[in-house]
Amino acid sequence: MVDKQRVIPLIVATALFMENMDSTVIATSLPAIAADLGTSPLTLKLAITSYLLSLAVFIPASGWTADRFGARMVFAIAVGVFMVGSVGCALSTSVTDFVFARILQGMGGAMMTPVGRLVLLRSVDKSALVNAMAWVTVPALIGPVIGPPLGGFITTYASWHWIFLINIPIGLLGIFMALRFIDPIKSETREPFDLYGMVLAGIGLAGIAFGLSVAGLNLLPWSTVAALVVGGTISMTLYVLHARRTGSPVLDFSLLRLPTLRAAVFGGFLFRLGIGALPFLLPLLMQIGFGLTPFHSGLVTFASSLGAMGMKTLAARIIRTFGFRNLMTVNAIVSAFFLGVCALFTVSTPLLIIMVILVVGGFFRSLEFTAINTVAYADVETAQMSRATTLVSVNQQLAISAGVAVGAACVETTMWFSHVSEINATVFAPAFVVVALTSAASSWFFWQMPADAGHEISGRKAVEIASRKGAGKGAEKAAVKAASEDTQDVRDQRLG
Repeated sequence: MVDKQRVIPLIVATALFMENMDSTVIATSLPAIAADLGTSPLTLKLAITSYLLSLAVFIPASGWTADRFGARMVFAIAVGVFMVGSVGCALSTSVTDFVFARILQGMGGAMMTPVGRLVLLRSVDKSALVNAMAWVTVPALIGPVIGPPLGGFITTYASWHWIFLINIPIGLLGIFMALRFIDPIKSETREPFDLYGMVLAGIGLAGIAFGLSVAGLNLLPWSTVAALVVGGTISMTLYVLHARRTGSPVLDFSLLRLPTLRAAVFGGFLFRLGIGALPFLLPLLMQIGFGLTPFHSGLVTFASSLGAMGMKTLAARIIRTFGFRNLMTVNAIVSAFFLGVCALFTVSTPLLIIMVILVVGGFFRSLEFTAINTVAYADVETAQMSRATTLVSVNQQLAISAGVAVGAACVETTMWFSHVSEINATVFAPAFVVVALTSAASSWFFWQMPADAGHEISGRKAVEIASRKGAGKGAEKAAVKAASEDTQDVRDQRLG
């Protein structure tokens, strides 16, 4: 018998790793791809922005699709669509072909992330959810870090086509494992599809995410960027008004009444905004500021992923000891501190010290991500789980886009005040300070959660019961086992 509590998180994590790595690896190889297709790297930026647009448009439909056709099947199909898009990218002979292939990849990616998380929530016992989320969080941290050096290595020593073709064996294995080990759980109730809401939310999210993503990259005039963000905001405002009048909205903001989900959305947005700027700012500092090659820069920044991987074995124990509220409040400030320390990096700073700081910071950031991703679903009912995963996924996408925009804006503002025309190592310090303070501000939202927030899934309640009874680990294990058995019974009933 295979332990599904470990296999299913790995299946979901593999798919998310494929998506996260692919999204960042292309940035390093863009000049080589552009030269091969006979166009400029600036023009080929459309490949990145078209992927983001596709994500923003199709993510809102993921929850309804998973409920209607089953999360397992939708997840497997999403991986297949992503693979087809990858093959299309590798076989592209023109910019048009490449952009359409990236849009297809975005369609698959839009379903993989929220539906993969939904699969996890419906397949794993609550008592094992923290460990499961720890495994799923790692790809999101590793992908952006190893993407640039991997892309540079493949492009330099092989061909850019292999960047996309390596997704094929990974995707095939993921589909086989998903169909083999994930239970075919469907929603007990079928709701009508909110097409009008889908259009409004899609336009709104596309405008905001796309506008924030290109802000500061000099791809479009500032007037166009502002028009995109403002237009997207207006569309989202119309959607909010519409969502209040429909019983089955594609983005259910009424879930924000849950204190744990509200903290994960608002606090998580601020935390991710700051941390999301790190993969954008740090490689620029290493390459342009310090003169490192893309490959060597990637080897240095890879250190943060080592800390992330070291966290996964300790996350459940740490959260069980301190509880979600205490841990997330303090750890957000600790993580922000290590992010702010990057402002002190100079050309003379030894690379070993930089790597040590990134390793330790990566540990605390990964711990915070695991806690945010887990506590978000602590109070969500089973029938609302698909809506919750959709809402959380949209929030994450906007936070990452906003992080890049804020980081780029800070660098440009510093250059303007310093009367500097070219980027150098000195213009990055204020940006790191700003994004660090933004991440630290998330601690206020986490402190607003109830003191016992998420105790059922963290095992904290079992620890308190054991402490009161004086029975030590025996009572703790008994309570955790009871919670696990209750969750198992509920899932078995849904499976019939």
